Amino acid sequence: MLVAGCVLALAACNGGSGSGEPLSAPTSNVTISVVLASNPPSKAALDAFTKETGITVKWTNVDWDSLQTKITAAVAAKTYFADATNVDWSRVGQLGKLNAFYPMEQLMDTAAMAADVPQLTSFTAGGHVVGIPYDASFSVTTINKNIYDKAGVAVPTTMDEYTQGLKAIKANGAVQYPLNIPFAAAEGLSTYWYQTTGAFGGTVLDDKYKPTFTDPGSPGYKAAQWMVDAVKQGLVPPGNINVSDTQGQQTLMAKGEVASTFSDYSGMIGSLYDDPASSSVVQQVRYLRTPGAAGPGPNNSNPDGVGVPRTAKYPKAAAIFIKWFTSAENQADWAGINGVDKAIKGYPLPSHVSAVEQLASKGQLIGGKELAEMLKTSSRPIFPGGAPSWYPEFSRTVYTSLHSAAAGEMTVDAAIKAIADTANRLSAGG
Repeated sequence: MLVAGCVLALAACNGGSGSGEPLSAPTSNVTISVVLASNPPSKAALDAFTKETGITVKWTNVDWDSLQTKITAAVAAKTYFADATNVDWSRVGQLGKLNAFYPMEQLMDTAAMAADVPQLTSFTAGGHVVGIPYDASFSVTTINKNIYDKAGVAVPTTMDEYTQGLKAIKANGAVQYPLNIPFAAAEGLSTYWYQTTGAFGGTVLDDKYKPTFTDPGSPGYKAAQWMVDAVKQGLVPPGNINVSDTQGQQTLMAKGEVASTFSDYSGMIGSLYDDPASSSVVQQVRYLRTPGAAGPGPNNSNPDGVGVPRTAKYPKAAAIFIKWFTSAENQADWAGINGVDKAIKGYPLPSHVSAVEQLASKGQLIGGKELAEMLKTSSRPIFPGGAPSWYPEFSRTVYTSLHSAAAGEMTVDAAIKAIADTANRLSAGG
């Protein structure tokens, strides 16, 4: 909170102008620093990019939560951090308000991308494009069909059926703990709650950013209670209190230790669960239309983007890289259209509609039919009015409160009250 306050103060005084190299800096025979919460493309792909452009890429993979802290600190200090780095959907409002990143329309033709990249609007603030989405990630439910079949549990369509199925799997002994919920105090826990709230039929904030989850009968309250009850009922591994979303995917879902992740990420089957180098459940995991209150529910969008900080040393070279990295052709490669050698491990789904269609038509997007249907019919923004500029502080309260409730340190009611108090204060300008 203190760091965020410093960022706001600096931006108000200085306008976030930055002190990096001018836009006339070289665009070839340079090395740019790319820092993302993602595995890099293959060495062959990066070498080919260097040969074509003269730009060498130094890639650093930093976990998402740590990366946001580093970006915030760099913006506060107005110091160089990277030439290209993460612009998450949840940070667009904040970074746009701070003018911390170059408007991407100054560096590339974003208007020409709009029709093929529908989530570009999620990265626009104040009329400027803050970053370019490099995936079309949205929340999905995944199940290990082998475990479900072993336990004799039918594929569910409602939350009640889903919950009863998990209890049956546990009672059957197919796995001891069937449900993966990442209860570590981190962003993945917040987005899990948002998706579960959607399944119960609501959103956590209205279009004025006021809380909609304080009533025990509201979808948000029910979602929090359901998640904490799942721990108490032994449906979630006890160790998950300190497990993040990516850790749960890699060490639980990909190893057959659990039967389902309610709020997983699109594309994970092709990029992780069906990768024999990282998974022991190849061809066992399936996408499931997200169970809802009375039938299939919505799928919350949570895409990642990449942008150029004002303090970048080589902003135009960084933009050349971003154009290459986010192109439809390369995104199809990252998703595995030309084999696992070119795929990026953990890559969710291309942000270009044309790339998704290409993958689906060639049958090389595992679960492509289901993903395409969800993307077209049920994918939606988490917040009706877009992510507020104060989202980071709100999310911190969400994940710390839900973590404490799951750990037995506070009641669900107290957690909900803490989250609502923060939302009311921030939405009122406090």
